[in-house]
Amino acid sequence: MTLFEAVLKATRDSYLLNMTRKFPSLKLFIWCNKEHDVIEAIVSDPEDYPLVIEDMRRANFVGNVEESTDNYSFYMIIHDCHCMLEDTMIRHIGKLNLLHVWPTAVRKGWEYHRIIAFRHEDLEELLGRLDNRGWILKILRKGSFDGFIASSMTITADALFSNLTEKQIDALLTAHRHGYYNLPRRMDVQTIASKRQVPRTTFQEHLKKAENKIVAALVPYVQLYNHAPTTKRERIEMARLIRA
Repeated sequence: MTLFEAVLKATRDSYLLNMTRKFPSLKLFIWCNKEHDVIEAIVSDPEDYPLVIEDMRRANFVGNVEESTDNYSFYMIIHDCHCMLEDTMIRHIGKLNLLHVWPTAVRKGWEYHRIIAFRHEDLEELLGRLDNRGWILKILRKGSFDGFIASSMTITADALFSNLTEKQIDALLTAHRHGYYNLPRRMDVQTIASKRQVPRTTFQEHLKKAENKIVAALVPYVQLYNHAPTTKRERIEMARLIRA
């Protein structure tokens, strides 16, 4: 059986797509585990940032909104899987013999999807269903699939984070939220620990253990990327352009 992959963009009337039309500086990246959605929002125009935050907080489907200290990005947690509740691309893909590769990118009124297909007929069926429901679609690329998923390198959240404790995960997210990983660094370990009212050595120990475990889990994927052929690097570049 010959597999192939397709990259397509689609648009319709939806809250998130309309938000990126209203704010062209807004880009969204969506991940879903069929129970919760996690949405990364990046706003390149500082003047738009507070307006985007305000609109997102008003949306009745948004749960937690976690802001970073850089004033241009934040994360939203959707407590009920939003992508399976509406007439969404993911829901239609799930009804066919197709595999969706996360994340979904959304910008300027378009959502971008990477799909692995087992048969051309399944992709054609998907396009037909969406067209009948009023979607506007454009295929950006379609070609054979050789087992290499450029946008994810087959890496999974379980592979990266399953070995971390809750305290290590909390330390990592707290450090990121306070700009510890920004260049230049916005806040050091001592300041973050003081804000959390915990000893610096305790917070630093949890953070360093989290970093060490993640780096150790990443090394095999870095090696895989480093040895990827030129043709596969080109596909990684296409994935990067979708995020640009």
